[in-house]
Amino acid sequence: MDDKIATTAEAIEAAAMPRLHEVHTDPDRPAPNANDLPAEMQGPPEQKSPARWAYERLIVYIQNFEKTLDNEHEVAMGFVGGDAGVIRIEGMGYFDPDLVTFYGSDPTGAKTQLIQHVTQLNVMLRALPKHVDQAEPNRIGFQLAGGLEKDENATGKDG
Repeated sequence: MDDKIATTAEAIEAAAMPRLHEVHTDPDRPAPNANDLPAEMQGPPEQKSPARWAYERLIVYIQNFEKTLDNEHEVAMGFVGGDAGVIRIEGMGYFDPDLVTFYGSDPTGAKTQLIQHVTQLNVMLRALPKHVDQAEPNRIGFQLAGGLEKDENATGKDG
């Protein structure tokens, strides 16, 4: 238990910040840390649409998963509860107030787009070997976060 006494302002600020907690059997596995979120991802969740909130959290999980991959693998998503299977993630977006979309290619190389309501969102991150003709694996998580920052700068507001 934390015995630190907080001012009212500190308590309100702490209540507004996203909380995140994970425990892993591998002590070397990096866990996402809500304190390390970019400024665009911080702030009270109630000020964001469910789609924006889900999109931002998925970015954090994708980035963290990519940190565990070697140079021969990249992230893909498996979708639960249907025949969508696995797609190599090539893009991701959201449509306020409640849709998240995933762009990519399936194992045969066919272009794929999955549109999901936030209440149906169930994904599994998987490591797939990078394409043999690629020098470096694609790290989409960092591109997604960069795109979020560009969106914030362009609109000057939150989602």
